[in-house]
Amino acid sequence: MANKRNEQIPNEEEFSDDDGIIVEMTDEDGNSYFYVEEMVIPVGNDRFALLVELHDEHEHGEGCGCGCEDDDVIIAKIVTNADGEDEYIEPTDEEFEAVQAAYEKILDEDE
Repeated sequence: MANKRNEQIPNEEEFSDDDGIIVEMTDEDGNSYFYVEEMVIPVGNDRFALLVELHDEHEHGEGCGCGCEDDDVIIAKIVTNADGEDEYIEPTDEEFEAVQAAYEKILDEDE
């Protein structure tokens, strides 16, 4: 399922403008999840986004149960739709492995 880039902050009270590019992903049950695009990883002629889930602001404590201590990170392929807008789709297994290798190379170069 393709998911469009959402340049609007979904709820200004939950997320600040400092978050950057916000992407809304919807699962098969219609539940929406919001991610911030941390980086774009080029692989050949394709682009892939490293997306980190955004959590609303609340007081976190031991056992708060929100899952905020575990960042949900996903990789999505960025494709341009017929309207010229970016969409995020699930990469194939082969594409995922290529992105992982490219990301590890980037990390190695940064060290």
